[in-house]
Amino acid sequence: MSPLFELSDAALSFVMVIGAITALFMGFLGIVQNDIKRVVAYSTLSQLGYMTVALGASAYSVAIFHLMTHAFFKALLFLAAGSVIIGMHHDQDIRHMGGLRKYMPITWITSLLGSLALIGTPFFSGFYSKDMIIEAVRASHLPGAGFASFAVLAGVFVTAFYSFRMYFLVFHGKERFDTSSAGHGHDHGHDAHAADAHGHDDHHGHHGGVPHESPGVITLPLVLLAIPSVVIGAIAIGPMLFGDVFKGVITVDARHEAMAELAQHFHGWAAMAVHALQTLPFWLAVAGVAAAYYCYMINPALPESIRNRFSAVYRLLDNKYYLDRFNEVVFAGGARALGGGLWKAGDQAVIDGLAVNGSARLVGWFAGLLRGIQSGLIYHYAIAMIVGVALLVWWFVPLLKR
Repeated sequence: MSPLFELSDAALSFVMVIGAITALFMGFLGIVQNDIKRVVAYSTLSQLGYMTVALGASAYSVAIFHLMTHAFFKALLFLAAGSVIIGMHHDQDIRHMGGLRKYMPITWITSLLGSLALIGTPFFSGFYSKDMIIEAVRASHLPGAGFASFAVLAGVFVTAFYSFRMYFLVFHGKERFDTSSAGHGHDHGHDAHAADAHGHDDHHGHHGGVPHESPGVITLPLVLLAIPSVVIGAIAIGPMLFGDVFKGVITVDARHEAMAELAQHFHGWAAMAVHALQTLPFWLAVAGVAAAYYCYMINPALPESIRNRFSAVYRLLDNKYYLDRFNEVVFAGGARALGGGLWKAGDQAVIDGLAVNGSARLVGWFAGLLRGIQSGLIYHYAIAMIVGVALLVWWFVPLLKR
């Protein structure tokens, strides 16, 4: 669709702003989630926002590049989350974990590599694609580019914070699981019992026993995904962004100079990573990791205190901006109301009432009229014939005179 979008700055601005809102505000949701899979899922939504921002900045190849690098480290994080869930005997609540590093060393190290890639650590795959998105937005002069630039930069801190919040709560700190009980009761808020995407309640509690490393069928894919999560960005950035990979496939108008500017300042993957050590995105990521470490390893009472102080904001985030509720009331409720209306007015009143039953009643009424003159007496029929002939004569005679 790039040739079409290149014709309209308004369309590109709209795409960029929607992507920027998604990148930042979906990241906020990752901060309050306690289900390990939900943290990773909202992280995915946030990264989709980054890709959309790149599309709006006419950096189509950068968007696809981020899609590709993200595929490796996000698949790694999702499978690592699954490995943790198995090791924790199907408990998904990160508040019941802690200290898993010594029990699940392979899952720990691969999760760390995936998290470092996700937050854009220099030399890791996610760094190259995410940094290029930030630079592309900065080079764009479309309306809304200023907001988008702020959103993707703020998103760097938010991503680092929620990623390492999960990492520290799961793999470090004191062990918060009970190895002796047959069931681990947890009533730490209603979202601890939130149903998963299949409608099942996966928060069954930790059913005793020490956590264990997952079998090779799970850890081998983790290792195989960890390798490209580290190296694929450095390998692919040149050919995908400044080579011939998308030659003749993507159209960029000369008015939109973001990619040309990126090409002008690109001097190879190594120089890019070294230079990044003195840029704002890198230090925002460092600050996010440091904030997560302080909040969840040094002063764990602080997040609870912040949550209580800003309970309205927490409630808004916990309810996902009430968008699910809006969809339920407006779209699902609207569809039910429309269906009910079509059923009562359309099906019952028009089809059954008017078309089917109405035609049957009309035929019955007409048959009743005919039945009234079907007496079976010959002289009644004779009179009817005489009257009929008289009417015909009365009608035809004037016509003959003309």
